[in-house]
Order: sequence, then C-alpha cells, then structure tokens
Amino acid sequence: MKDEGRMKSGASAPLGATVRDGGVNFSVFSKDADLVELLLFDNVNAVKPTTVIPLKADKHRTYHYWHVFMPDLRPSQVYAYRAHGPFAPERGFRFDGEKVLVDPYGLAVAVPDRYDRWAAARPGDNAATSLKSVVADPDRYDWRGDLPLSRPFAETVIYELHVAGFTRHPSSGVPSAMRGTYAGLIQKIPYLKDPGRHRYGAIACLSVRPSGRSSRPRELLGIPARFILRAASRLQFAEGPARSPR
Repeated sequence: MKDEGRMKSGASAPLGATVRDGGVNFSVFSKDADLVELLLFDNVNAVKPTTVIPLKADKHRTYHYWHVFMPDLRPSQVYAYRAHGPFAPERGFRFDGEKVLVDPYGLAVAVPDRYDRWAAARPGDNAATSLKSVVADPDRYDWRGDLPLSRPFAETVIYELHVAGFTRHPSSGVPSAMRGTYAGLIQKIPYLKDPGRHRYGAIACLSVRPSGRSSRPRELLGIPARFILRAASRLQFAEGPARSPR
C-alpha cells in the first residue's frame, strides 16, 4: 500500500537509517536512479511490504542522495529499498524496480526463513526471499563500562586476523564448540597479550560483515574449501554477520 501522509522530506546525512526524536531518517545514495522506494515490512518473513514510500526527486533528493523522515518508527523496524532507473547493461545500468535491495549503510541485516539468493537474478518480485535491513540504534548498546584504551598509535602493534580461521584448527587449543567463533577468539586473548611472545596492542578482525552464500561451487574456483575464509562479496558496510561466527 502507498503511505505518503506521514512522511517528511528528511535529511541527506547521515547515510543509512538514523534514529531521531520522533522517528527515523533514511538516506541512501543513487546517482542514476529515477525513483527510489522505501519499503517497510512487519517482519523479516513478510512476503510483501506493508508500506511503500515513493521518494520523489522534487522532495526527497539532494544531489545524489535520496532521503525521507518517517515519524513514529522505532529500532527493530524491518525495511529495504527498490530503485527504478534505466536498464542498459552496455552503459553499466541494471536497474530492476521489482528487486528488493538492502541498505548498504544499514547497521543490521535480517535473513528470512525462505532466503533465496538466486531469486534476485530471476525475473519478478523477490520480496519474500530477500535479505532485509533493520533499523538499529547504537546509542542503546550497553558497553558495560568498557572504555577506549586511548593507547597512542605510535605504541600500537596491530594484529590482523580472521575470526573463524584463527581458532578453527585443533592446534589453537580452543574447545571444539568454540572454534571459529568470537567466543573462541576471546579464549586466545591471554595468548595475544603474552609479552613473552607478542607485543600486540590491538586486533583487527577480517570478514565481520555479512556476505551472501557462495554464488559458485567452491571447486569451480580451483581452491580447496578449507582455504576460503575471506568473503569478497560484502553486502553492507557497517553491521556484523546475521548468523555466524557466534
């Protein structure tokens, strides 16, 4: 259904879904779209949006940013976009107004029970099987008294690791149920802090953003499955994975 009565123009910054007093501001980038629609869902398994908000360029576009403020929305609202524009592969354009798109600047992603990656490549509406974004409010996160270490970068040695791969092998000494998880990485903090072995001041984790399931069988890549750790096809910039690692 269409619902234009409650919406306001909104702001182009910041990108993503931002919780404000009285509602949520949505902003997304698209240079070449003719029309962007904001889709609101009752839940991640909804087969179609309950509300469709057309973002018309004369009211909801600033430069290449499409935006709207929706009163009364709260964190946990499930949403997505549809983008309408030219379909001209020879010019790099493949707009499809039937396809549901996650917010590339969203802070959370939800996976429906019927998730089907290939539905996005087939003709027709994929709302029932697509990933969806979720409004999140970082200010509501309980840091439990945790504070930045404020260690100067000049004194910091950064160890870059893959969360799943770092403890996956039995030689890690981590209990089998924790291997390849955040909990397993926590088990290794004393090892990483041991001044007799290391002088690491920070850990940089790879591949903590969500990625789609492999689009090609791994054997076709010519690489053994055990060596494929990093996901090259990222879905969103800011949020962690929906299912793993724990």
